[in-house]
Amino acid sequence: MTLNEVIKDKSRIYTGDNVPHDYLYDEYVGTAPSVHAVVLPINHDEVVAAVKYANDHDLKIIARGAGTGLSGATAPQFNELIIDLSLMNRIHGLDEKTMTLTVEPGVLLHEIQEYVESRRFFYPPDPGSKNSSIGGNVATNAGGMRAVKYGVTRNYVKEMTVVLATGETMVLGSLNVKSSSGYDLKDLFIGSEGTLGITTLIRLKVIPLPMHKLSYVLAFEDLQEATRTVAAILQEGIDPTSLEFFEREMIEISVKETGIAFPTEKGKSFLLMTIDGDSMDHIYARGARLETVANAHGVVDFLTLESAQLESDVWKLRDSLLSAVVNYTEQVTMDETVPINHVATLYAYTKDLEAEYGVQLMSFGHAGDGNLHTCVMRGNLDQATWDEKRHLILDKLYAKIAELGGLPSAEHGIGLIKKPYFEAMTAPVNLEAMRAIKNAFDPHHRLNPNKVL
Repeated sequence: MTLNEVIKDKSRIYTGDNVPHDYLYDEYVGTAPSVHAVVLPINHDEVVAAVKYANDHDLKIIARGAGTGLSGATAPQFNELIIDLSLMNRIHGLDEKTMTLTVEPGVLLHEIQEYVESRRFFYPPDPGSKNSSIGGNVATNAGGMRAVKYGVTRNYVKEMTVVLATGETMVLGSLNVKSSSGYDLKDLFIGSEGTLGITTLIRLKVIPLPMHKLSYVLAFEDLQEATRTVAAILQEGIDPTSLEFFEREMIEISVKETGIAFPTEKGKSFLLMTIDGDSMDHIYARGARLETVANAHGVVDFLTLESAQLESDVWKLRDSLLSAVVNYTEQVTMDETVPINHVATLYAYTKDLEAEYGVQLMSFGHAGDGNLHTCVMRGNLDQATWDEKRHLILDKLYAKIAELGGLPSAEHGIGLIKKPYFEAMTAPVNLEAMRAIKNAFDPHHRLNPNKVL
């Protein structure tokens, strides 16, 4: 079998010098010298054919989506065949009776959100990159800003069709609400970062769209006080849709990036949250309780974002944080998670490291579920100094995360760049069990080799 038999449209095949640089380059890993080829299938059968071609030619495979990943999970290393699923981007439809949306893996997150909301339904997972693909979201079990109330991608995948390393097809999960029927293979594949199979069709759960929502900004003099307030908010039963935190220095980088003004000059650290529901009276009542909690914890400004435009602007500033930091300086953005009672502890430790090494560390993230994004910033350090200090800081940070009972990744995945920390933080017996699973589904380690494990 030749590539032209796999993909009959030559415009969907790249080889040799015709392979676009984006497929070879990863921000965190660098540039690979070459890949065997890149193919862009448009249906399930072409994916199966591409996998069988890889078997016939003893090739490794990388399945790729929108290319927004942050862990080096799609970085080539072994002259792989890259299967780019971005053209498998059709929304097959919404079954309102079962509240099920059927999509292909290349559909972008914002397309799903817009499609279902136009029909008065709601797909809650909300990672920061709205241009990420749903296949990539499934591969990393992406979370995002609404996870504190609604959960993560895993909670909304009903059924998925996958192509195994052999070219065989499996359908995982079902449209049934409940199951106690054998091992849950679907959840095993979600978050596996393309190391167990290639997803070609996904059936997602959607829910009724909340009728109303309202957002708030809470300003504090320091982030430790802000993060300590989070536990009180959750314990009060205010039930926020999203509950984010960030520092003044970081939001000002986003202000410069977007040209959008932040609505308060008070405070150095902030909580941004939304409350949703079917009644504005109910939301206002919860907002009043929120203000009481905030006042008890030293809030210096409490803003209700009544204007739809103001609310949209502030959330755009939050959504733009990561891209703004990336454009500001070379950096490492982590996605660690700790029990929510240790968010303030970990943040304080980042400031200890900042003072010890003279390297700026800034934080933002999902305060309501303990998921921090700590950014280690290069600034004006020369390459040798940056390399040395970055490694020392990351080693100490991940060790502290482990000490607090945390994990190295909450939503971006392990990929290539977090493997050493993942292995150090995971019990050997757990790693061996994961390797046994990998060997059972992919004994020749053909799919996304050397990633995660």
